[in-house]
Amino acid sequence: MRQDISGGSPYEPIIGFSRAVRVGNNIYVSGTGPVGADNEDAAGQTRRVFAIAEEALKKAGSSLDHVVRTRMYLAHAEDWEAVGRVHGECFKNARPATTMVVVAALLNPAWRIEMEFDAVVSDSAGRVQLEDAADQLVPSDGPPDLTTNH
Repeated sequence: MRQDISGGSPYEPIIGFSRAVRVGNNIYVSGTGPVGADNEDAAGQTRRVFAIAEEALKKAGSSLDHVVRTRMYLAHAEDWEAVGRVHGECFKNARPATTMVVVAALLNPAWRIEMEFDAVVSDSAGRVQLEDAADQLVPSDGPPDLTTNH
């Protein structure tokens, strides 16, 4: 089952995107810029990105504690340490797989950071329900027969 999570951007229907998408127990948060924090430094912009993503994750039934992967896109290489420190503050317990790259530019020239987040949904005890994820990967009639040519 798919659930599209809106962030309220007027561009969502124009561009054709959702702030986040939940499929089963998996949540994918779109590239998130520091909307409303254009005049902040790299750390302030990163905190704003986390606030936006945290809201989307909550709407999808998860939290920052259940993020398993982040991707950070920096407009300025010198921001890596400030951005990394905020990332570390937000993920001091749950340390996701992470990528940080420097790009030529971001959509808004004032933005120094854009991030993507992948998360999972857990039960009330904090356990990820892997059986649901497995059901999504293998068809109910079993895995495909790879020994024959079709």
